[in-house]
Amino acid sequence: MIEVEDSITIARPIGEVFTFVADQTNAPRWQEGLGEVRRVTDGPPGVGTKHVVVRKFMGRKLELTNEYVHYEPNTKITFSGASGPSRFEATYLTDTTADGTRVTCRMQMEQKGLFKLGDPLVAASLRREFAVNLQNLEVLLETRAD
Repeated sequence: MIEVEDSITIARPIGEVFTFVADQTNAPRWQEGLGEVRRVTDGPPGVGTKHVVVRKFMGRKLELTNEYVHYEPNTKITFSGASGPSRFEATYLTDTTADGTRVTCRMQMEQKGLFKLGDPLVAASLRREFAVNLQNLEVLLETRAD
């Protein structure tokens, strides 16, 4: 089982940060390797919201569908999905700090068969990706006009 977590504090109000992150169609603006995200369910984000995601990861193009399984405004979003032999669950947590909003990203991934042998490489790649993506999110949100 692969488990990765990273956090950053963004000097913006929690409502603004949560709303931006909760709309996965914004993700290509701050997540490297993410080519496209399409919402395939109607209405505002919430439990049951589904997205089709096209991304490059470790040199491979992946297309997958994820679904929100937990949605608590200004607090927590969890979504799960699968691609080939890999299943994952990702969570975004937000909380207010003296300096703005702390965003924590967590991912658990389970790979099957021979793909499990690559777990250490996948985990290292995800850690690097999380750090870069959170920095991108911070720059994007802190430089937006009020």
